[in-house]
Amino acid sequence: MIDRKTSGANPGSPRFGLILWAATATLLFAPMAKAAPLPADAPGPDATFVVLGEGGAPIARTITSARECPQLIADASVLAMRLRARPALLPLRATASAPDLSKPSDFPVRVCELAIPRGTRHATIGGRALPLPRREIRRIVVIGDTGCRLKAKDNAWQACNDPVAYPFARIAARAATWKPDVVIHVGDYLYRENPCPEGRTGCSGSPWGYGWDAWNADFFAPGRSLLAAAPLIVARGNHENCVRAGQGWWRLLDPRPLQHGRDCNDAANDVRGDFSPAYAIPLGRAAQVVVMDLSHAGTSIIAPGDPRIKEYHSTWRALAGFARRAKFTFALDHYPVFGVAAKEGASATGFDAGNPALQTVFADMDPAILPRGVDALLAGHIHLWEQVDFGGWQPSQFVAGFSGTQEDIVPIPKALPAKVSPAPSAPIRRFDAITDVFGYMTLERSGRTRWTADVYAVDGSQLRHCTLAKRRSYCRPLTGPR
Repeated sequence: MIDRKTSGANPGSPRFGLILWAATATLLFAPMAKAAPLPADAPGPDATFVVLGEGGAPIARTITSARECPQLIADASVLAMRLRARPALLPLRATASAPDLSKPSDFPVRVCELAIPRGTRHATIGGRALPLPRREIRRIVVIGDTGCRLKAKDNAWQACNDPVAYPFARIAARAATWKPDVVIHVGDYLYRENPCPEGRTGCSGSPWGYGWDAWNADFFAPGRSLLAAAPLIVARGNHENCVRAGQGWWRLLDPRPLQHGRDCNDAANDVRGDFSPAYAIPLGRAAQVVVMDLSHAGTSIIAPGDPRIKEYHSTWRALAGFARRAKFTFALDHYPVFGVAAKEGASATGFDAGNPALQTVFADMDPAILPRGVDALLAGHIHLWEQVDFGGWQPSQFVAGFSGTQEDIVPIPKALPAKVSPAPSAPIRRFDAITDVFGYMTLERSGRTRWTADVYAVDGSQLRHCTLAKRRSYCRPLTGPR
């Protein structure tokens, strides 16, 4: 049976964090209850985590096979969690490149949520302690493009059963030992789109499609240790737009309420389902992350009249407004505005430099493309780690799309041709890329407007140490044990 109903409500989109936090709490807090605990034989949650929403509001989520939502214990209070989405077999969203290798998305689990009351010191769900946000965020883990690639169109069959070929679980466990205050995911969580062909032992038996089994195999199960270590800040990738895994994105990860008609179940509503307004998450001491949903941008210039133009103009205005109110701003989305990817060949025409879709639409608002006050860009999409510095003329671009997904085949040379620049009228001052290693990046506060960024491989060896001061960044190579 297909069930499109959800219990989400729409509180609107308040402009300031404190107002939003109160509104969200009104919707998501269930009345305090001295309810009896669940029976001892009740199934435990399949996944439990905290995602940060608008204004930094922490939302507790649990995904469970139980017949009822569990309770959240916040300090001495027992709170009933709210049903976000009931079990359902959702309408088919066929893989565009292989419709005959597609199936409806099955979610045989409940998704429950609750806004964690402000001031809570200790919270648990089913005996599992929840990671609560700190007032000042000092240590951030950045990961991206974490799923295992199974795609018939590209004949891409990553060995999901091999922890060396698909190391996201090892990366998550290693990153968790660093004890971050928050984890940023730059998007693309689910890559198991088509069934593994017979005879390929590396991915034999892998879940596939856009349902819960594939989501669990690609993100929640291998990422369990990291989800237990710190709250999540989530960007939406192009793999999570409506024609792909958007149904799961809205049910499982997006911090906003789940709404009928904005859930990617009906293609007629995809314009609504493929976009969300930008929001800011404070990091303390006047620093912030602004999360942008640009997952449906693509890389080609957007034609006049396309609804994305109006949506992305509103994103630019929101980003500019948030940046005016902070001393340091990270802008987070999946597509790198100023990233560099290699194509076959090593000449100036052998590179994809910058994102024409986003640059042309943002340039409508300001020829400088990014608003003043935006200091650094965090993105993924390109399956590597990368740093691009423009000497302060543009925000430094960091790409962290190297945390599990099959890496890009064509490496980027250490020195780019002089004519290659992803930012018009802004030549690259410093460029660095790692194309042959899986890993993760960390950000650590070193001053009011200064951060350090370190890059680690799966085995814990440190590969780069970078300094970031406002719009300028510098990275130097390192090797050796962490």
